Amino acid sequence: MPKTESRIQAALQAYDVRALVLQGGGALGAYQAGVFEGLNEAGINLTDLAGISIGALNVAIIAGNPLEKRVERLHEFWDTICQPYAGPGSNALMEQSLFQVNDLARQFLGTVHASSAVMLGQKGFFHPRFPPAVLSPTLDPTCVGHYDTRPLKDTLEALCDFDRINDSGLHVSVGAVNVRTGNFVYFDNRKIRLRAEHFMASGALPPAFPAIEIDGEYYWDGGLVSNTPLSKVLQQCPERDTLVFQVDLWSACGPAPRSMSEVGDRVQDIRYSSRTRFVTDEMRAHRKMQRLLRQVLDQVPAELRESDPACRQAEGLACSARSNVIHLIYRDKPYEQHFRDFQFGPATMREHWATGLQDIRKTLAHPHYLSMPDNAAGFVTHDVHRDEAEESMQ
Repeated sequence: MPKTESRIQAALQAYDVRALVLQGGGALGAYQAGVFEGLNEAGINLTDLAGISIGALNVAIIAGNPLEKRVERLHEFWDTICQPYAGPGSNALMEQSLFQVNDLARQFLGTVHASSAVMLGQKGFFHPRFPPAVLSPTLDPTCVGHYDTRPLKDTLEALCDFDRINDSGLHVSVGAVNVRTGNFVYFDNRKIRLRAEHFMASGALPPAFPAIEIDGEYYWDGGLVSNTPLSKVLQQCPERDTLVFQVDLWSACGPAPRSMSEVGDRVQDIRYSSRTRFVTDEMRAHRKMQRLLRQVLDQVPAELRESDPACRQAEGLACSARSNVIHLIYRDKPYEQHFRDFQFGPATMREHWATGLQDIRKTLAHPHYLSMPDNAAGFVTHDVHRDEAEESMQ
């Protein structure tokens, strides 16, 4: 076993939970597939998967297949949903050749594919509803959307074994929003049996996609409330030493826009990044408070901890668990436009995938990133891009 791989495996054994957390972001989700391929090739055995929107669909493919088939099935999924009904992408050689010309050609291809998705839909994913929902005064809630997502159900059921998702021992959870109450919910395979509809609900972004009915309730995309399911993994009960690979598709940090088109891009980044750094800082403060409370209680005599109601309540809040969050955040390319989340071009998808694979390989080239936190907070974060930027400024 190579030295780096041996160090990775030794570090992994210290964690009770090894989680992959996947954010929503439509077509950008191929980046997450690339990250997973890198984790898979490094032999990183995951215990938990959590996703929202396209992240939930990637979770379904990963959890719904045996270890040796997961990357292959992810390729099948993305090759399926990135096939346009018409345009340059229908000819793979012409698509790839045009993509390699320059940024202007890539912008052109992006516009073509985004327009195709809007007008015609994507194979194995969605197609325009006919007659359009706006022409019908009243409809079943599952029909109120510009597109019909029933092709996605067929795709998921063809590529996923839902018995495996529910029975393999891998902890799976995906986020959605209850349309009636407005409350965010997690569909968790430790509490209910998951099926295709649960993953579709997590990605049912209105007004494009209709709500998904599950047990008499209707659900929309979880990204309407929170696009990053980090807290789901870190606040499990009981809390345990946890390593998280958090794969985000929107960067909260970015320059001030210099054109109206850049305004749209920046708004998307801020809206869908779900304030990744802010949430991480909140989780760090939460973990530090828990550990401090644990240290204080350890100084209290045992008989008092058992008899005093305040001490008993504090015992339920105290925790000595540690958390290590490794960020992988997709960085937009100069030629990508505000429609990048519904630009499903095959060449662009392959580039997103390759970028994710490259980023996780660079990350794992630093095995110390996986070390158990030893600071007072019991919480650390790592981001190879951030670290490289800081080093370049020194």
